[in-house]
Amino acid sequence: MSSYDLLIVNGLVVTASDIGHYDVAIKSEKIALLAPRGSLAGIEADKVIDAEGGYVMPGGVDAHVHLEEPPLFGKGRSADTYETGTRSAICGGTTTVITFAPQSKDRTSLLSVLEETHKKAENNCYTDYSFHLLLSNPTPSILNEFPKLRNEGISSLKIYMTYEALQLRDNQILDVLLAARKDSITTMIHAENGDILSWMTDQLEQRGLVEPKYHATSRPQLVETEATNRAITLSEMIDTPILIVHVSSPSAAMHIRNAQTRGLPIYAETCPQYLFLTRDDLDKPGFEGAKCVCSPPPREGKEDHKGIWLGLQNGTFTVLSSDHCPFVYEDAELGKKSVIGAEFPLGRFRYIPNGCPGIETRLPLVFSEERLELTKFVEVTSTNAAKLYGVYPRKGALLPGLSDADLVVWYPPGRLEEWRVRNQDLHHGVDYTPFEGRLVRNWPRYTVLRGKVVWERDGVGVVGGKGWGRF
Repeated sequence: MSSYDLLIVNGLVVTASDIGHYDVAIKSEKIALLAPRGSLAGIEADKVIDAEGGYVMPGGVDAHVHLEEPPLFGKGRSADTYETGTRSAICGGTTTVITFAPQSKDRTSLLSVLEETHKKAENNCYTDYSFHLLLSNPTPSILNEFPKLRNEGISSLKIYMTYEALQLRDNQILDVLLAARKDSITTMIHAENGDILSWMTDQLEQRGLVEPKYHATSRPQLVETEATNRAITLSEMIDTPILIVHVSSPSAAMHIRNAQTRGLPIYAETCPQYLFLTRDDLDKPGFEGAKCVCSPPPREGKEDHKGIWLGLQNGTFTVLSSDHCPFVYEDAELGKKSVIGAEFPLGRFRYIPNGCPGIETRLPLVFSEERLELTKFVEVTSTNAAKLYGVYPRKGALLPGLSDADLVVWYPPGRLEEWRVRNQDLHHGVDYTPFEGRLVRNWPRYTVLRGKVVWERDGVGVVGGKGWGRF
């Protein structure tokens, strides 16, 4: 009988706190041993991976993923199921996703929403997974369900300061924050001023300015910056932690940084679209700009990108998530093009299904830029999310006896030539990627979930199966 199930040898192991030449031994789905490189020679194992000097890191934790959700504006349908979305995730080095269990305003219980979402995910996932509750109707009876949600393993929820179907007023947000404080729940906030946004949209429509590019015009940085500052004020009022999701604006990041400097428990998230896309991507010929419609929108240019990279480097941003929110493009009934009609042949940005795919490209795009220290990369793409959402040290770490054997093995530096991202090479259920043609220098060579190799890029591809992932 073999001593170990899997050995990963000759790698440079990188965690959020350390870099070293270690071999990794895996047994019964757990990290069993980190040993100096070469010290496991002669040890028997069912399988051995030679990393050949490549980086070995904890598997990615993507804490902002939308799968199988109902349409927000009555248009479009999520292009990824739990099966296709998590399959795409493992091909990009992500081993755990945290998706949303969305509550519409007419629902009177979060527990029933959670039960329904469990049924969608169970036996369908390639990755491990958890859920955030998406809260739109904070009645007293629903707030009283928070202790039961904690007992069910849910430690986070999301609320919105925009979108008519989801928007909470400030007094409702205070109610949520107070209840979340009592039950130690992390509250995520989509911070855009919904009233300004709606007013701006009406003003643009009255002038016939409805094409995709005007989506960015309707949501200037001020809309995000004001709401971010207000969310921080509400959090300070209740003295409870919040996390501002998908921050796109350097001015909003400045408010977050100032609050953190004052010692407030304010956390923040950003996403690759705010590092690589600009509002020019919404102004592509014809209706192509709709592919990049997301909220907040990509900002003006490289100076904005620079501000977001700086926030990742200096710790303003706690996590880097994908905000994978996939809609097909070509489908006239269910996709981005569903808003095109005889009266508006270029659609109306108000109703374009809102979101971009990115679960598979998140890690390779950012890793290839080489703008983050290796330990910082692991911190923002894996470890911090695991800590914030209650799954550390099982996830986001490589601690013998404590951590699940979730790993991503990269190619050795310089092994791969630069190549361009192509949607045809990805594994999601979407007919485009907003990052088409973007140069990358590396890609996960192996992805390992709880000791099982689920992705081998060299000629094999997906070797895991749906149902291996668990809650």
